[in-house]
Amino acid sequence: MKGNTSMSTKLNLGCGEFKKEGYVNIDYYSVSEPDIKHDLNVFPYPFEDNTFTLIEADHLLEHLENPFQVMKELQRIAKDGCLIKIKVPHFSRGFTHAQHNRGFDVSFPLYFTPSFQGGYQGVALELVKMNLRWFAQPYLKRSVLSSPTFYIGFALGKIIDFFANISPYICSRFWCFWVGGFEEIEFEFKVNKSSGRKKPRR
Repeated sequence: MKGNTSMSTKLNLGCGEFKKEGYVNIDYYSVSEPDIKHDLNVFPYPFEDNTFTLIEADHLLEHLENPFQVMKELQRIAKDGCLIKIKVPHFSRGFTHAQHNRGFDVSFPLYFTPSFQGGYQGVALELVKMNLRWFAQPYLKRSVLSSPTFYIGFALGKIIDFFANISPYICSRFWCFWVGGFEEIEFEFKVNKSSGRKKPRR
């Protein structure tokens, strides 16, 4: 279903074949006619500054050439206080897809933290939530797994996720491979345009 873009302040970035009602759905390589067709490796994106109150990107950044530049662009088009919800492959299973360029880890939010001397990108984003997910994208798995296999995997994933998210840092460092790796790591950032204006390190 095509989203209502006339007054929408919600963006579904890289919608693919999963458009969302009430969002601006944007993508380039899609057969489902997104609301806006744009190559997401090309900047700037076709939006004014301070446009969106919610931005979602589901398994997109791993396909793009420069994730840091994408995050800068999202901060530009976001209103102050906007939530940016990102789902990407965890590094432990990041290269199971032929088109994935990278996996992500718990260190990703550090690059948007002004006090991080190891490579702050000049864009301040407050990390609100970070979760590891062992059994990700169930909407896709339903189409390829039998019902018993799907529900067993779903239940097992809930148990593993509970222990992993007690401390994603410890899990990523010490035991993520013991369970065959995690399919997804989710970040939720809040935009704060009044802080962190120091230049990024090069």
